Amino acid sequence: MEEKQKNQTGERDSGGLSPDSQFKSPTGSRPLVLASASPRRAEILRMVGWPFEIHPVDIDESRREGEAAANYVERLAREKAEAAAPHRPGATIVGADTVVVTDQEILSKPRDEEEARRMVRLLNGRWHQVLTGVAVIRFGRSSVKVRHETTEVRFAEMSEQNISWYVATGEPMDKAGAYAIQGQGSQFIEEIKGDYFNVVGLPIRLLYELLHEEEV
Repeated sequence: MEEKQKNQTGERDSGGLSPDSQFKSPTGSRPLVLASASPRRAEILRMVGWPFEIHPVDIDESRREGEAAANYVERLAREKAEAAAPHRPGATIVGADTVVVTDQEILSKPRDEEEARRMVRLLNGRWHQVLTGVAVIRFGRSSVKVRHETTEVRFAEMSEQNISWYVATGEPMDKAGAYAIQGQGSQFIEEIKGDYFNVVGLPIRLLYELLHEEEV
């Protein structure tokens, strides 16, 4: 918790690298700026060793009427990156947003335990999709690159006792779809098709591609 608070002040996170490391991030000597307070996204960047800074933003995350899930996550990722950009001139900004989709219903973070139980019941014993939108504003560029990744996930059959226990752990409460594949929720995940890190909250390969794409 202390590390997360320290990073949110804007202090640079070295990604766990030693000072004499010869590693170079995809943005060269400039760190990425992550426009998110998500500790899961920060941990993924730390894991791959990319220096980054954290600049959380506050935007309206309401879904527009009739807005498709892919359009929704891409729009929010773009708006997060654009909200952080004026505060970090000269930096490369990354915005991201994740949702879970089942039966055309978009599941964001549950508002309370009852909604968390409802979400887990919807996913119980079935396949669903996880979509993450990623937006990048590269150093020296005014345009925003935005794409999304989709991963399919299958839950195992869960009893009502399983569901109640899992919700009671508190883990589902700040997670899209009310579960964490990298946490205690992993014991209920039977199979995935696609990018695991996308389910955690940041498809690192997609971000790598966006950072390396040439401008058209």
